[in-house]
Order: sequence, then structure tokens, then C-alpha cells
Amino acid sequence: MRNSAVKTEYQTKTDRFDRLRDSIADYLQRKDRILTGIEDEERIEIQKKKIMDRLGASEEQWNDYKWQLANRFTDIKDFADLIGISPEVMAGIKEVGRIYRYAISPYYLSLINPDDLSCPIRRQAVPSSDELQACGDLDPMDEAGWTPVDLVTRRYPDRLIIKVTNVCGMYCRFCQRRRLIGESDNNVPWDKIKTAIDYVRENEEIRDVLITGGDAFMLSDSMIERILISLREIDHVEIIRFGTRTPVTLPQRITENLVNILKKYHPVYVNTHFNSPREITKESKEACERLANAGIPLGNQMVLLNGVNNDPYIVRKLNQSLLKIRVKPYYIFHPKTVKGTSHFWVRIEEGMEIMESLRGRTSGMAVPTYIVNGPGGLGKTPILPNYLMYIGAEKAVFRNWEGKIFEIDNK
Repeated sequence: MRNSAVKTEYQTKTDRFDRLRDSIADYLQRKDRILTGIEDEERIEIQKKKIMDRLGASEEQWNDYKWQLANRFTDIKDFADLIGISPEVMAGIKEVGRIYRYAISPYYLSLINPDDLSCPIRRQAVPSSDELQACGDLDPMDEAGWTPVDLVTRRYPDRLIIKVTNVCGMYCRFCQRRRLIGESDNNVPWDKIKTAIDYVRENEEIRDVLITGGDAFMLSDSMIERILISLREIDHVEIIRFGTRTPVTLPQRITENLVNILKKYHPVYVNTHFNSPREITKESKEACERLANAGIPLGNQMVLLNGVNNDPYIVRKLNQSLLKIRVKPYYIFHPKTVKGTSHFWVRIEEGMEIMESLRGRTSGMAVPTYIVNGPGGLGKTPILPNYLMYIGAEKAVFRNWEGKIFEIDNK
């Protein structure tokens, strides 16, 4: 009997661990086919060489973010052949370009797979005739209505954002602020930024300031430091954050000089914006690690986008890969109903399915918060799968990530 009992216990444990292994077998079968940029480095290098030859660029120039900015592609005729765009598609892009501006850094263009018409990098960067659909609003979050002074958006009691530029390394086709992207790049002059900082100074409940844009790191190093100095002179400002996509679209911007400036004014946080595993390249990895090595915590704010990442396996691969480069998955944003972006919209059920697929099947560190932004500026509202099934005076009933039911006392 004793040997039988031991055997049964051993078999039970074996079955238990086999079941755990089986619960992620589907992902393990697929993950190697979901390539990061690091895993697809050879193909990216071929594209990089083609682009460098087109622009007559040296390796030194390629690694200079100012060169990258100065050589962004802004006319489809200059790069259509590099990524396999047909004349018919070109015509549609030209039509979109009359309404919505576009610009793609040479670096980010090199990530596009010319043999894949559904490439997630292409979808984010290259205009599509789908943008001509009229549904949506240019300012669905009513940022204008939540602006106490120029440049400031304030929706919460103790924090606000200051928009310091309309410049980006690449203009995302799903951008929530595409209304601010004009015909020219404009960093905000100091006198206007100072007025926004004065508003922070005059409102002592503000403890957290997010510098954004556009892309906050499109400012010069000297202007970034000037902002940091001014904010650190305000006693009630505890946290300074920067919103930037440069580690993804223009990693050359994360220079040693910039990092050395940022780390003098801790606590400083950086939120960035990877949407696809293909954006995790050796360059973006180096940029993120340079920031992390300076003690700057990094968070990722992914936007859930149709045809880019609305797939549980892609998001799991992305989030696990981000942790490897020391970026914490922070938010998954449900797409905003911005005019011209309806081809990116997804159903909330898709986001819920992704959240369900993450919980229990990967580290909690790889599970961000799924967020819907309330229209008209009602703020970020988290959406969670319903694990609480019943709560009463005596007990609460839950289901776990495997769907198993359990209860705990609630006295």
C-alpha cells in the first residue's frame, strides 16, 4: 500500500507539471516564428545597406541621430522601390500625403520587410489609403478642453503633461496627436515652456510631470537640461517623466551625453513605445540599456493595433523580449478613435483575450495594464478579465488563470 501511495503521489505531481508545460505548448510552437529585430538582424542589415547606398551615407552618419532626422523619408517616390510598393499603392499614399504628413527615419525604414506586405513596421510607418476614411475625431480625448495654460494637459489631481514639441523621429500612422503635426517641425520656444512650468510652480498639488510632444527627446540636450533644472527647483515636484519613442524609431538619439544629463536629476523615468517584437533590434537594445544603466526606470506603453499586435502570441513575445532589454511592460492602450486611424481599431474582446493569455502563462512582470481612455478626457480606465465571480459577507469566489474555481473567507 505504501509503495502504491508513493507512486500515486509521484504520478500526481508528474501530471501536474506536465499540465503546466502543456498550458504554454501552443506558444512555444509559435514563438520562434515571431521574430524580434535581433533575430532578423541579417535581413535588416541588407535593407540598411540599400538605404545607406541610396543616401550615400557612411556608418558614422547612420549612427548620428541628427543625420537620421535630416534624412527622414518624406516622399514616397524616394523609397517606394526599397520596400516593394507598387505604382497603384503609391498613388494612394500620395493622396494621403496631401492630408496627413509622414516622415520615416532611415533607421526605422530599414526594419521594414519588403517581402511582407503585412509587415507590422510598414503598417505603422507607411501611409495607407485607409487613412482617408472619415470616421473618428482629430481630438477624441479633448486635450484642448483640458488645457489650463498653453502646452499643458491636466486630467488628474496631482499630475499633468507638458507638450514641448511636435517633432518625432517617425510619424506613426495611428498617432493620437496627428492634428498637431504640421507642415514643419517646431520645438516650443523657452518662454512658452517657462509659462507651463510656472503653472506647475503655482499649483502645489502637482507632484508628477510628464514631458512629451511629439517626442520629448527631439529637444536639444541643453533645452532638456534647462527644463529639468527648472522643474527640480520646484519643491513639490517629486517625479519627472519623459515620453519618447526614440529608443524604437531613432535609437541613435540616446547618446551618452543625454543620459548623463538625465541621471543628474533623479528620480527621472522614461516611458517608451514598442508595439512589435520586430522593433527590438541591437540598436534599440543598446539605447534602452544605456538608459537603464543610468538608473532610469523604463516602461513600455503598447498601443493595441489591428494587423500589428492584436495577437496573444505576438504580445507575449514582445513583453518577454522587452524584459530582456530591461523595459517593463506598463500599459496596453486600447486604440483611440482618432480620425484616419479606423483601420487600426480592434474590439475590446481582443484586448481581454490577450490579457487572459498572459496571466499565469508568463511572469507577472510581463503583464501590463490594459487601458481604455474615456472619451472627452475622462481619463485612463483599466480593463481586467473578471476573476472575481462572487463576493459576499462570508466568502469570495474566484477563478484562477486556468479557469479553476476557488473561494476564500471574507470575514
